[in-house]
Amino acid sequence: MCGIIGYIGPKVAYPILLTGLKRMEYRGYDSAGISTISIEDNQRAVNIVKKQGKVSNLENKQTELQGNLGLAHTRWATHGQPSELNSHPHFNDDKSLMLVHNGIIENYLTIKRNLEQRGYVFHTQTDTEVLTKLIDYYHKKCKQKLSTTLQNYEQKKDPLELALRAALHDVVGAYGIVLFHKDTNKLYAAKHGSPLVIGIGKNEHFVASDPAAFLDHTRRVLYLEDEDIAIIKENSYELKSLCSHNGECIKRKEDLVDWDITAVEKNGYEHFMLKEIMEQPQTLANCLAGRLDPQFNDIKFTLKLTLNFIKNIKRISIIACGTSSYAAMAGKFLIEKYLRIPTEVEVASEWRYKNPIISKDDLVIVISQSGETADTLAALKLAKQFGAKTFGIINVVGSTMSREVDSGIYIHAGPEICVASTKAFTAQVLCLNFLLIKLGKIRGDLTETQIQRMISNLLNTPELVKQSLNNIEQIKAAANLIKDKQSIFYLGRGINFATAKEGAIKIKEISYIHAEDFASGEMKHGPIALLEKGFPVVTFVNKNDPLYEKNLSSIQEAKARGAYIIVVADHIDSTLQSYADTILQVPKVPDYLQPLINTIPLQLLAYYTAKLRGCEIDQPKNLAKSVTVE
Repeated sequence: MCGIIGYIGPKVAYPILLTGLKRMEYRGYDSAGISTISIEDNQRAVNIVKKQGKVSNLENKQTELQGNLGLAHTRWATHGQPSELNSHPHFNDDKSLMLVHNGIIENYLTIKRNLEQRGYVFHTQTDTEVLTKLIDYYHKKCKQKLSTTLQNYEQKKDPLELALRAALHDVVGAYGIVLFHKDTNKLYAAKHGSPLVIGIGKNEHFVASDPAAFLDHTRRVLYLEDEDIAIIKENSYELKSLCSHNGECIKRKEDLVDWDITAVEKNGYEHFMLKEIMEQPQTLANCLAGRLDPQFNDIKFTLKLTLNFIKNIKRISIIACGTSSYAAMAGKFLIEKYLRIPTEVEVASEWRYKNPIISKDDLVIVISQSGETADTLAALKLAKQFGAKTFGIINVVGSTMSREVDSGIYIHAGPEICVASTKAFTAQVLCLNFLLIKLGKIRGDLTETQIQRMISNLLNTPELVKQSLNNIEQIKAAANLIKDKQSIFYLGRGINFATAKEGAIKIKEISYIHAEDFASGEMKHGPIALLEKGFPVVTFVNKNDPLYEKNLSSIQEAKARGAYIIVVADHIDSTLQSYADTILQVPKVPDYLQPLINTIPLQLLAYYTAKLRGCEIDQPKNLAKSVTVE
């Protein structure tokens, strides 16, 4: 959701900024802009270009945007429709101050009215223009104050830093901002609730909302934390706290990004989505690496929770959004079945506002690909305020969520560029299995024989997924049959109800076909009224499922109304062939791996259906990858 990239150094900024924006196109956006400072005849000038639509619209602007310092942004509209006027960067009246912003300023209307009373005129519908002009207002005040003071200490202060501090104390909401003023050779950045990371190069620095924007220049990074202010120069940077009144610099450990730029390239695939589906055997192998210990019948990751707490967990709440919430549903099924701990799954945006019942004996699990999902992050902070212990299942190393949880595990899926999640979902389910076994071993809920069998099956996961990717032609044929349909039902029982929900959201996100997911037993309680000849119904049949006969009955009910039946099954026999129109076969696995395996053909079905319909697959309309606003 929105992308920011800033650069200061000896190189021409424009191509670096443009490439950085392209690296972040996966986040979703509707417009883009770049601004730089150039120097001619010892005069500093600000250059700016903004375009609605694709980043490619900014190409061939090299002569217009000279200079070695600049910032750029891709916008996903929140306040005001997509337009060139509303796009970033935003600026003050004389265009000396340029600012880009991710997040939402909740009290922008109050601030806007106050500034209008002081003579400010606004030209856009955005909260970002309000923030820009609020900083401009304080900047003018600070410059005037510093020009009249005789104190040496005051003279050394940076008026733009002072203005930024004053403005941020006024605002309520989330922000990740980068700005510059034409009279200073610095970039200024600040964060609260929206990710920013500094890239540290040789005699050059970067600042971005995602390290992918600058990874072809440096892997050395510093992740900003909430209330951080960074003043970034060509050869150095200073980190300060908004909460500090004395402006002391903060020392914080730098990190190295553990993946390189090849991870955010297509490597010969037509779309990132297909690449990320096909690389799941490897991403799951990465997730497994070093974590399973068959010799000692254990899962090797540090669970930073006391033995007394683990043995006395009264309840587990799993909080997530979108695809991550469907992985959470699979986790709930497994935890309740194997550990007998009451478990609830809550959509983060609802849980945080419902005055949830939380105790110090609860474990709250948060699941997020980005580790920056705004609603999930807010839910995490709420859980901590109530004294619950927290555990994170997160992909992005160094993300805000990974730093806030009491304990957690990285899924090691690598960067996921397509907006629709695929490899992150399967890795999340795998990590929920790790947690299941770890808790079960400590609590004594699982026998050593059970644990041994589970570890053995988990070790085979990459090969099992590889087998699930072998039905491409059959999946293409199914996609061709449903590509012109208006609606699809996805039905599932037990743990595969979560798989059905994940399959439905994929087809919605990518192909724009309306899809509904139902627990199979609910079909006769209303939805069956919509079935007619040729209506596609996708469901699951596992041979050893205790509900095998009931699954066949659900198929019969739909088939009797003329529905076209697509079954994901771990076997093919005459009985199933008489029920189903299309069978997408997958390997036979126990229930704790079924959501992971059964979702693979559904990912491919969504992909090939969208391709046949001519949809924008990697960047579907209206969606953003990392949702950092409510």
